[in-house]
Amino acid sequence: MLGAIEAGGTKFVCAVGTGPGDLAARIAFPTTTATETLGRAIAFFRQQRRTTPLTAIGFASFGPLDLDPASPTFGYLTSTPKAGWGDVDLVGPLRAALDLPVILDSDVNAAALGEQRWGAARDVETFVYVTVGTGIGGGGMVEGRLIHGLLHPEMGHMRIPHDRQADPFAGACPFHGDCWEGLASGTAIAARWGTKGEHLPPDAAAWELEARYLALGLTNIICAIAPQRAILGGGVMEQAQLFPLVRRELLGLLNGYIQKREILEHMDDYVVPARLGANAGVLGAIALALDAGA
Repeated sequence: MLGAIEAGGTKFVCAVGTGPGDLAARIAFPTTTATETLGRAIAFFRQQRRTTPLTAIGFASFGPLDLDPASPTFGYLTSTPKAGWGDVDLVGPLRAALDLPVILDSDVNAAALGEQRWGAARDVETFVYVTVGTGIGGGGMVEGRLIHGLLHPEMGHMRIPHDRQADPFAGACPFHGDCWEGLASGTAIAARWGTKGEHLPPDAAAWELEARYLALGLTNIICAIAPQRAILGGGVMEQAQLFPLVRRELLGLLNGYIQKREILEHMDDYVVPARLGANAGVLGAIALALDAGA
């Protein structure tokens, strides 16, 4: 059995299991201070180990993260927008308290791995997974391997066109203002319109603008990575009306430049919802541990 942590800016989810059909225990709690929140995660796994032997913990976290094993701050959060969490050691306290291997990656890379193993990317090797929620994050795989380099992908902080006459909103990102996350995240929606997206009607003008911004970001990703599929998840994407709007905008923005049937004729199968639902994060964390041979 494996432990799993989905660390988000709003909440942590911890679970024990081996896959979608085998989550023996699951708990969620608010993300407060680093000490308190990591302490609750440790307490959960200590309780589970009284009856269930664990071999490793997969940790899918918001970022940015230091994932360089040679770095003295490996396993740390770095310049995160989450107040009070900058330069926090995520891996060290868990390893010390539980004496287990901890496999860390970004939440979106982990979710991408879960979608490839069990969800919407089982038949492709090169794809992107974008989550649109409190923030925007992007991860994915190229030829069957998770994307890593200098660090993990930070697609949510791409700069996209911002027509300030049509949308005078300055943006919600504390680092970049009107980057993709700053314009199209759930936080941006609430700040621009004065209420959370879930409280806006399906035909509100907010969704046309949101679809435009999402399509602009996807256009950049498609031109840069050439994914075989784009998978969209997160709380904002629970607004089902967004998918046809995004697909329409994306076709217009690409303007026939990429002559592939997947885009020109089968857009409904190219830009698709994530399939793992509310358990995407913890299943992605389990997939990290499995992928590491735990």
